[in-house]
Amino acid sequence: MAWFSDSGYWLGRLVFQRTLAVLYVVAFLAAVRQFRALIGARGMLPVPAYVDMVPFRAAPSVFHWHYSDRFFALWSWSGVLLAAAVAAGAADAVPLWASMVLWAALWAMYLSIVNVGQTWYGFGWESLLLEAGSLAVFLGNAATAPPVTVMWLLRWLLFRVEFGAGLIKMRGDTCWRDLTCLYYHHETQPMPGPLSWFFHHLPKPLHRVEVAANHVAQLAVPVLLFTPQPIAGWAALVMVVTQLWLVLSGNFAWLNWVTIALALSAAAPLWAQPAAPLPAPPVWFEVLVLLATAGVLALSYRPARNLLARQQMMNTSYESLHLVNSYGAFGSITRVRREIVVEGTADAVTGPDTTWLAYEFHGKPGAVRRLPRQFAPYHLRLDWLMWFAALSPAYAQAWFVPFVARLLENDRDTLRLLRGNPFPDLPPARIRARVFRYRFTSWRELRDTGAWWHRTEEREFLPPLARSALRGRR
Repeated sequence: MAWFSDSGYWLGRLVFQRTLAVLYVVAFLAAVRQFRALIGARGMLPVPAYVDMVPFRAAPSVFHWHYSDRFFALWSWSGVLLAAAVAAGAADAVPLWASMVLWAALWAMYLSIVNVGQTWYGFGWESLLLEAGSLAVFLGNAATAPPVTVMWLLRWLLFRVEFGAGLIKMRGDTCWRDLTCLYYHHETQPMPGPLSWFFHHLPKPLHRVEVAANHVAQLAVPVLLFTPQPIAGWAALVMVVTQLWLVLSGNFAWLNWVTIALALSAAAPLWAQPAAPLPAPPVWFEVLVLLATAGVLALSYRPARNLLARQQMMNTSYESLHLVNSYGAFGSITRVRREIVVEGTADAVTGPDTTWLAYEFHGKPGAVRRLPRQFAPYHLRLDWLMWFAALSPAYAQAWFVPFVARLLENDRDTLRLLRGNPFPDLPPARIRARVFRYRFTSWRELRDTGAWWHRTEEREFLPPLARSALRGRR
């Protein structure tokens, strides 16, 4: 079938697949470094307890058949090594069928982790990585011309990511419609970056321009993806620029980077040099690709209907394999930033003179003189969930008490999720948590105090608790 493949897409496929493989490395590495405290056998939400309650068909995962912390670590490290090999070109150095096996293995291995990750893996970028990874299986390798239908499915995914995000904003918070959301968002987003303070202090008219430009980039530009080149390529480049703006202004794990990879697959023809025609793929590959394309189009019905629904859902998976999903973020914007400050004391009996020492997190704001750092595309799962917990205790109901219990034991794996341990010799006698209201300081306050944040206490989140009070509550 002459129409089936097109050598002109070679650069778009190359950039997309190599970038995606690097992001797989990051995702598996995050799993390696954080799983023991979060979902390990003694974690806050243990995998063994979860798979006992949830059937395999609802959450397909290798860990339904066997789980141990050692096996999970081996599984995740294997994912790191395999993804690194693919990023270095391994999938282009093997026969076509072997290339497909490598990409399918990455997808299946990460699916096994996501499907037992529970709350810690309940983010839209998990499904986005899996959906993009499932399409990468059918893109072929350097030995064959890229299949046209799959390259267009990448655009369909990019369209849903951007257009879905744009629609949910217009249907959600009024500040998106009156162009004022960025008066607050740089300050109140889940995990600010090192430039967020400066973005927040841009003039308000420029914030309104930011919001208006965002609407254009997410509601108008995505439609142009389905036009001929070079229009589609320039539209994709606009999306790359807006995503890089988001990368500079905050920490959103690999959400922006997967979106950039998708956009580059459409933009690459703008600068791709003509290449020698690549061999047409074998018939068996064409049949598999056409079947996969038909499957994606069939599964797209519910996500497409969701785009048109008044009660649009964001970051929703419709089947347990995360093959075709709905996306969107920040349909509503918080106006006030609240942070939970977790503190411990060595005093068995607390009172007005008790000395409390704070636990500092890697990414979550804490000490007012510490400038937020850049972590994305790496994902700090505990830090993100702490932001949600500050919005409502319901977000932390399942895991916060187990978290405190492990701090009271000086649990090594839990402490590795934090910047340091204020009780290196003996565990604290009690732990408490308080909610503070945070705001960025002004230029004058920063100059006078050296503080990036100003905070005031609002309420108690968790009263002082000792180990004895938590027995039986873990």
